[in-house]
Amino acid sequence: MNLNPQNLTSYCCGLPTSFGILSVTCVGIIPAQRGTLSQASLPRRDHMDDDEYAKLFRRMNPPRVVIDNKASDDATVIQVDSVNKQGTLLEVVQVLTDMNLVIKKAYISSDGGWFMDVFKVIHQDGNKITDTQLLDFIQMRIERNAGWFIPPLRSSVGVMPSDEYTTIELAGTDRPGLLSEVSAVLTDLHCNVVNAEIWTHNTRAAAVIHVTDNTTNSAITDPLRLSTIKHLLCNVVGTNSGSRAAKTVFSSCSDTHRERRLHQIMFDDRDYEGVKKRPRTSRPCVTLTNIDKDYTVVTMRSKDRPKLVFDVVCTLTDMQYVVFHGMVSTEPLEAYQEFYIRHVDGLPINSEAEQERVIQCLEAAIERRTSEGLELELSAEDRVGLLSDITRTFRENSLTIVRAEISTREGKAKDTFYVTDVTGNAVESKIVESIRKEIGVSKLKVKECSVLGTSSRGSQETTIGYLLSNIFKSKPLQ
Repeated sequence: MNLNPQNLTSYCCGLPTSFGILSVTCVGIIPAQRGTLSQASLPRRDHMDDDEYAKLFRRMNPPRVVIDNKASDDATVIQVDSVNKQGTLLEVVQVLTDMNLVIKKAYISSDGGWFMDVFKVIHQDGNKITDTQLLDFIQMRIERNAGWFIPPLRSSVGVMPSDEYTTIELAGTDRPGLLSEVSAVLTDLHCNVVNAEIWTHNTRAAAVIHVTDNTTNSAITDPLRLSTIKHLLCNVVGTNSGSRAAKTVFSSCSDTHRERRLHQIMFDDRDYEGVKKRPRTSRPCVTLTNIDKDYTVVTMRSKDRPKLVFDVVCTLTDMQYVVFHGMVSTEPLEAYQEFYIRHVDGLPINSEAEQERVIQCLEAAIERRTSEGLELELSAEDRVGLLSDITRTFRENSLTIVRAEISTREGKAKDTFYVTDVTGNAVESKIVESIRKEIGVSKLKVKECSVLGTSSRGSQETTIGYLLSNIFKSKPLQ
């Protein structure tokens, strides 16, 4: 089978070769059309800077997005075509993830100079996307984002000023009560937490926190005050941190996606090293296989959850690997991903040490956002010190926060906490009820308990591996 965008689309989606997809356009925006100018007709590369050449070629060949609600009975089909460059796949997946869409299936092909991707997506409620304004917005965002270069991996953590808020990034050793101590310090320094996200994994903790000045409700720009904030937070996060102390270097990557920054911070903090192995049935399964010295095939089986594809693609991109082909298939309880990758230098993974490192990093990427523990949702009027009071209550009742998402909007705070007891076990119901009474039963709600796990994929794995093996005319995967 010849691999080209038209054949791959027809083969993967079960559509006729003509693939009559409805083009969705945004009001007031002219829909982008694929340019007809070829690379051969552009000015010679030796007469201009490489970056300028690449920008010119992308401008003459803008991304094209077509959306179809008739091609599939149970999902909206989104096809993306654009000039192939490192990071395009991540940009597209990031747009879908930020809009809280669920990727049921995906088919990827980016050999040569052109990138083609087909996604089958649904709302979190399980339905197709039918809102025309939302469809227009999806198209606009993908066409805009797919044309920009993604900033490289950063390795510094610190405090970053912006116009609306100040972003604080932290990394250090995790321990019970850490978020409570950080929140208390920020309250004492007259900082109001606007938004935040905190991850913990393998004894490490990372946070990206947006704060404003209590009196001005704007960003904190005074260098002396920023230096004081960094110093005091470093003291808190660095307590009992051992050989890997908290990092406090200023960062210049304020435009980087927040969740991508969390992956980068934890990767830089080497949270993937020395992971205590759990039973195989309770952790993701990642395998690597080289095919005819052309590609390294990465296969992953894990419990399905929101943003799983983003976490994997983000990690591969930041580790400087390029996804040339691949597919994603999710079931209600399990996800299967298979990617044909090479390093940015064009070579597959050849050494056993590099293979082991990739496996460790992908397992860590899958596990970082996994919500082990009891999910508690707080809805309350926002006020200065609210986060400090809530987390102190958790700490006083011997609860440990393993992950948290903090947000405020229009004077309302909506926070989600995933908690366990100090030993990592489930929280007793009587403790939860005691905390709810203290905070307010109507304010703090118990959502659910989520635990990482996988199950056997059986014949489906064989079918998927055989599908891709036929497409690329390689040996069947074992």
